[in-house]
Amino acid sequence: MSKRIEVKDLNVYYGKFKAVEDVSLTIEPRTVTAFIGPSGCGKSTFLRTLNRMHEVIPGARVEGEVMIDGKNLYDADVDPVLVRRQVGMVFQRPNPFPTMSIADNVLAGVKLNNNKLSKSDAEHLVEKSLKGANLWKEVKDRLNLPGSGLSGGQQQRLCIARAIAVSPEVILMDEPCSALDPISTLAIEDLIEELKAKYTIVIVTHNMQQASRVSDKTAFFNIAGTGEPGKLIEFDDTTTIFENPHVQATEDYISGRFG
Repeated sequence: MSKRIEVKDLNVYYGKFKAVEDVSLTIEPRTVTAFIGPSGCGKSTFLRTLNRMHEVIPGARVEGEVMIDGKNLYDADVDPVLVRRQVGMVFQRPNPFPTMSIADNVLAGVKLNNNKLSKSDAEHLVEKSLKGANLWKEVKDRLNLPGSGLSGGQQQRLCIARAIAVSPEVILMDEPCSALDPISTLAIEDLIEELKAKYTIVIVTHNMQQASRVSDKTAFFNIAGTGEPGKLIEFDDTTTIFENPHVQATEDYISGRFG
């Protein structure tokens, strides 16, 4: 079910400002890829180009290609809504819909896509998705209570359940643990390890230890200075990036000399 992502010569603009310059990389199926780098270097912007989420900002555009199994997401005949169904997104702060129950939160994306489900199919999908997000045992007796009543870590896993309910092939995570305590962070990291058996996962993180723990590949982004575009400096196996990087700037960032 998971897909290979091939990015070729990608430039990302907000109006006249070039936010990301000339990125090319390949993300393999059923792997976890981490994007690291200092604030403002284009990690999250680049992540959002992988499901066209950056387009919700007026004036945003890209040059280049993002191919998923050989199909360019930016071809004129591609519907961005379908792209976002295929490539799910989990955001920095847990964002369950506050007026919806836990069960309705899980089904929100499915209903948005106008998928009609019978009551039994809906119940099955809720259970399957919550189990997939390692949340079922904790919430199975309160599915009709508001999702906003869960702890922060549980809310983030609820958002992951909502993302996988629409059967995506890729899951993007933009600093999914930055608002969570260490125990909740560990639960999300364990979940990422389980999810990669089915999905291609890309995660932005400022936490070097997290990147080294959860990812198979790591991409280091950097920026030359204020107003300059973010660039991909180095992309390799995570072990290589953290133990034997080929670029001095990568080693300087990982060792805490800047950023």
